[in-house]
Amino acid sequence: MTLRIEYIVNAEPSASITAVGESPQTWWNRICTAVLGVQAEAEVLDSTIYLDWSTVLSVAAVIAALRQEYGFDVAYNDEARQALNRFSDEVQVVRSLGSRCPRDVNAADIDSQLFSCGFSRRQLTDEQRRDTASLIALGNGANFSVPGAGKTTVAVAVHLLTRRPNTHLLIVAPKNAFGAWDEAIDDCMDESVADDWRIVRLVGGMESIQRILLSSPRTMIISYDQLCRVREQVGFFLRSHPTHLVLDESHRIKAGERSQRGDALLRLSHLPVRRDILSGTPITNSDEDICPQFDFLWPGQRLGWKAIESDNLNRVIRPLYVRTTKTELGLPPISRESIGVGMSPSQLALYGMIRREVLAQRAAIRGRRGLRAARRSVMRLLQVSSNPILVVPSMLAAIGDSRYFDDVALNAIVQDIIADTDSPKVLKACELARGFATEGLRTVIWSSFTANVERIAELLSDLSAVFIHGGVDSGDIGDSNTREGRIRIFHNGTGGCQVLVANPAACGEGISLHKVCHRAVYLDRTYNAAHYVQSEDRIHRLGLSKEVQTCIYILESIAPRVVGSIDYSVRRRLASKFEIMSRALDDDELNQLKLDEGDDDVPLDSSITVEDLSDLIDELTERSSSADARSTD
Repeated sequence: MTLRIEYIVNAEPSASITAVGESPQTWWNRICTAVLGVQAEAEVLDSTIYLDWSTVLSVAAVIAALRQEYGFDVAYNDEARQALNRFSDEVQVVRSLGSRCPRDVNAADIDSQLFSCGFSRRQLTDEQRRDTASLIALGNGANFSVPGAGKTTVAVAVHLLTRRPNTHLLIVAPKNAFGAWDEAIDDCMDESVADDWRIVRLVGGMESIQRILLSSPRTMIISYDQLCRVREQVGFFLRSHPTHLVLDESHRIKAGERSQRGDALLRLSHLPVRRDILSGTPITNSDEDICPQFDFLWPGQRLGWKAIESDNLNRVIRPLYVRTTKTELGLPPISRESIGVGMSPSQLALYGMIRREVLAQRAAIRGRRGLRAARRSVMRLLQVSSNPILVVPSMLAAIGDSRYFDDVALNAIVQDIIADTDSPKVLKACELARGFATEGLRTVIWSSFTANVERIAELLSDLSAVFIHGGVDSGDIGDSNTREGRIRIFHNGTGGCQVLVANPAACGEGISLHKVCHRAVYLDRTYNAAHYVQSEDRIHRLGLSKEVQTCIYILESIAPRVVGSIDYSVRRRLASKFEIMSRALDDDELNQLKLDEGDDDVPLDSSITVEDLSDLIDELTERSSSADARSTD
């Protein structure tokens, strides 16, 4: 009896496993079960399974154990043998790492090697040089350095020092990080070779991207969402061209096969000749966030799962990543201050109504449908806490069609909110920005809600405020209607611009504001820890003078103890997530961030977990806080 494993070139699925000879035995059924446990949609026939090659790697250990037990032969086509030999080499690399990051490459030689590649306009810092050496030695690497440490610069250096003459570079990144990669090439590469390294953007429809790929650009960038739509075309390119694949902000695949972007990249993970992942916040909810990222980096080895199943996650993953901390960057500490803001009477009344809606779904949050409904209710509660006029359209629609609200009372509350227009939080954010402006200081104001971003910019038109959210497209730096144009206006203070109002989801990555801005005001925050850390680090990053004090002001709505404040729940849950990240990455600075958040006296929807909802329900029903005392201030 023989088991035949074939790698199918330039096709999906990319592999087949066939039982040749007598009718399949018990071991065949066990192989089928193992495959379906990894790839539920694999096509299983009587004696053949069609599956992804990444799944073959995932069940390789199962096949080896069954072969030992039952004594069947295994045959491969040439492509499968080559791919399995490569997989075996990667397994040996990981096993040989020991308990520390390797230092096989002489960091002192890196500058001269990079200079000979045209990397002449920037010199690496000691930490960047160290990280480059480690990542080269790893073969495939994870750079979990803090935002602003220069992960893109290190990635460019790693590519230059590891590429062969015909190797391409494909970067998968959030769309708002495209500009940062362009800047990295401009800042690093000599003018004489800069055009050769110009990054080609894979944008447009499928036909447009296919035409671009046929021209075989040396360096390309594509967004996560666009990749999902052209996975087959990208897969064909990766199969036919040696390519170094880099995932920027790799925590975006933390859901793994449960998300389109994670599923697409995990299925492509065996194709590149080298893989690197970059994220300053690789773990934002739980230790399991790391698993898909390491499954992409080292397909088939289950390194992430082995790590979380161990008694010390960091000890297992430490040899597999590099991290530069803020202490190593020599950055001065951040000053953080939470400012309690009382709700207006109409705001508090509407908040109480939405609170009842959240509590009514307590029993349903464990189910998928119940969780989706509860998340929507939580987002409404966050909106009301931030600025209640945000939910007026949905509340008007709910009149006469809701089991949670009294129509007469709701209508009266809505009319009062319309009359008020702006919440106390909005007015406080504007007051702070104007105060900083009188001191000659620029301010970035963060809100998760588009209407808030635009409204605050309107209220601060006297300070020539500009805004950026997901609806502001990238484009020419000289165009004031583009993201890049507005960042330039804020940087240069054009027209007296002293305020940037932004959405963390759209502007929390890929920009640097630290040279001109040292004050940030958070009108609201969500349960998304990555959004908060990334946005905070726009003004606290490499290059900041040690004499500069960076100040963060977090506005939190206060409410009577019997009602509870969602902002206190957000604070507690963020602190818990920072603690998880600190433990996983062995970074005391993240633990300090947790301590700054955590205060026992004051205790976006896809990021809201069941645990977040449970904490919120506790806050709304049982927790005792100092909110009563603050509300009387």
